[in-house]
Amino acid sequence: MTRHLYTKDEVRQLIKDEDVRFLRLMFTDLFGMSKSVDLPISQLDKLLNNKIMFDGSSIDGFVRIEESDMYLYPDMSTWLIFPWGQEHGKVAQVICSVYTIDGEPFAGDPRNNLKRIVAEMKAAGFTNFNIGPEPEFFLFKTDEAGKPTMEVNDQENYFDMEPADRGEDCRRDIVLALEKLGFSVEASHHEVAPGQHEVDFKYADALEAADNIQIFKMVVKTIAKQYGLHATFMPKPLSGVNGSGMHMNMSLFTEQGNAFYDAADANQLSTTAYQFLAGVLAHVRSLTAVCNPTVNSYKRLVPGYEAPVYVAWSASNRSPLVRIPGSRGLSTRLELRSVDPSANPYLAIATILAAGLDGLKQQLTPMPAVDENIYQMTLAQRRAKGIEDLPDTLHNALKSLAQDEVIKAAMGNHLFDSFMTAKSKEYAAYRLNVSNWERDRYMEKF
Repeated sequence: MTRHLYTKDEVRQLIKDEDVRFLRLMFTDLFGMSKSVDLPISQLDKLLNNKIMFDGSSIDGFVRIEESDMYLYPDMSTWLIFPWGQEHGKVAQVICSVYTIDGEPFAGDPRNNLKRIVAEMKAAGFTNFNIGPEPEFFLFKTDEAGKPTMEVNDQENYFDMEPADRGEDCRRDIVLALEKLGFSVEASHHEVAPGQHEVDFKYADALEAADNIQIFKMVVKTIAKQYGLHATFMPKPLSGVNGSGMHMNMSLFTEQGNAFYDAADANQLSTTAYQFLAGVLAHVRSLTAVCNPTVNSYKRLVPGYEAPVYVAWSASNRSPLVRIPGSRGLSTRLELRSVDPSANPYLAIATILAAGLDGLKQQLTPMPAVDENIYQMTLAQRRAKGIEDLPDTLHNALKSLAQDEVIKAAMGNHLFDSFMTAKSKEYAAYRLNVSNWERDRYMEKF
């Protein structure tokens, strides 16, 4: 989406021209959940002068109750006006960063943390870290109370089209709403699993890309609700079918252009690209805790459902963890395929970037490319090629994260400590739960 940093006068004129009556201030908590503070338009001047306060102790991973007063500073390049809900006047939204009462960026705000890592990237001589996300989602029917059922909206397959794909109208309205908000939508289609969909939009620099993911999720859920459907970005809502991923296409840029491209190389990849790739591969087991942060994430990361489970890369097939898409020149990029849409996009992008920058700093060399189908290899064949497995549970991913000083530093002490505490509790609660699967399998047998 094309961004413009609106001045105070421009905002006031837009509000007058568009009859905006309400303001929505959006920010993101530790777990990637979008939060908002809604204001009447009479509070505009307070917003424009960074005077809007809220209780940070009520937000997951923020602060204790005795440190609760916090400020929301709007990023006026994220200003947008919703194309729906206009019966009482239009609603405008702006994404905010969180600041302390002393006027300092709050270290527990994932958006501030991403800004910090981007600043480190720029200090290393790069201008942009472009991210093209591919978030997938499921559409489920709802019951009379508006709660999601386990019945998907269709029984179709990859690229199926109307009339078989009954999500077509909903998906089309999602695209139209996104375009009204300034997104450049490149494609939308039905995914492999019944009820599963994907909408691809144009890449953007790291911070804008993370903001766009949050706006995208909000739009998808809003439009789905208008159709009596529930949209979920849960990684694996159904057994026996593919889960939802959020592949991350990424490239570093300098003033001279795409730093990942080198026409003279056999793969047309630069030394920068190889070293960045090596950094991602070196840290990917700990990255998995951040990029696949739920117990459910690991129901997707299993063989047989197209999700990557082995640490490898290739320029010619889709089974490895990192793929090099065919486009070159300005479009040269790496595609990390393990990330899922339950990830906090600010944390995921920050840690991926930090891993790649560490590869550059350490001048790492990636393992040789693996061009065979890894899913058909034996364990011995994988070991002979040095192919590791990704963590198979949230618990194992957290153990890897706890030992990785680079990724811990990329999160900062506040976010890391809060994340580890919360996710360890989440896994402990999961271990204590007895599932229907266990009862069905063992109740009568033993």
